[in-house]
Amino acid sequence: MITEVKTKIPTYDKIHLKFKLNGRYYDSESLGEVAYCFIKEGEPHQKTLGDFLQAWLDNNDYVEVQTSGSIGIPKKIKIKKQAMVNSAIATGNAFNLRPGDSLLHCLPFNFIAGRMMLVRAMILGLELDVVPPKITPVFDLDKTYDFAAMIPLQAQNSLSKLQHFKALIIGGAASPHQLLEDIQDIDTQCYSTYGMTETVSHIAYRALNGPNKSDFYKAMPNVKVSTNAQDCLVLEADYLFDGALETNDVAVMHSENEFKLIGRIDNVINSGGLKLFAEQIEKHLTGGISERFFVAGQADEKLGERLVLVIEGEEKTIDPIIFKDLKKNEIPKDILFVKKFIETPNRKIQRKKTLELLK
Repeated sequence: MITEVKTKIPTYDKIHLKFKLNGRYYDSESLGEVAYCFIKEGEPHQKTLGDFLQAWLDNNDYVEVQTSGSIGIPKKIKIKKQAMVNSAIATGNAFNLRPGDSLLHCLPFNFIAGRMMLVRAMILGLELDVVPPKITPVFDLDKTYDFAAMIPLQAQNSLSKLQHFKALIIGGAASPHQLLEDIQDIDTQCYSTYGMTETVSHIAYRALNGPNKSDFYKAMPNVKVSTNAQDCLVLEADYLFDGALETNDVAVMHSENEFKLIGRIDNVINSGGLKLFAEQIEKHLTGGISERFFVAGQADEKLGERLVLVIEGEEKTIDPIIFKDLKKNEIPKDILFVKKFIETPNRKIQRKKTLELLK
């Protein structure tokens, strides 16, 4: 008779023996010491690293994390440390990370994405190099990293250096059309991830290039995905969070664990009785506009909402050819310019607040 051997899940109070931070091995005691040094004498990104390390090593079984506002007003929430461990293991399994693999960390530690990179390293026994979270990351070009995470702007600014990564996850915002085109001819396997603070980082991913490229996100094991009456995603993953989490993301199910994102329900524009999804329209415009932009609805007596295109920067003439792939009712009624978009602390555009600048 074959006896099933169950792998013991690590607990949050254990640091993997192979964990390295910037080339040095650390255990819990020495991590506490370096955290103190970072807070007292470190650079800004090291201070936030030190703050998180101290929170991770304290006697609480949770840490406080700032949400980005994906499913409500930005706020601080408590996340169980063991849930973060479980998430780290799931990512390790999904991307085949093994003890001794190397990671580059170039994200802020204020938010879940940056914190989870550190947790993955501590729990899975990975070698983590931490560099300042600049929009153009500076890192050791003599190394090849097994894994890294970037926001789209960082990936775009690092195109000539992406060969230094075997796998790269790109998240935090939608990737622009030019970036998606540029990564088709590189060997680095790039992925888009889906998740939020409340789901303890990503719970689904899709390949952006290579033989497994797909338009559909695949949920990670033990994550249940479905849609509600408004076609918004509903997520369940008891090893990460309690109960069912209803999101604001409209999606189409492809299979029981695969889905395609359509857009956010709070970005739907009701114009003349038609529902227009901002993100779908924006996909057709990314190749023709070099500046940051978004489409939105402005109050209109006749239509209810009129579709407008908002571009960041000084006013200039826009060639109508950029609208060639849009249906008639998807063409903006007006083009508006804002010198600087209003952003969240992690650089997500605040559409409604930016639109209010035009009143």
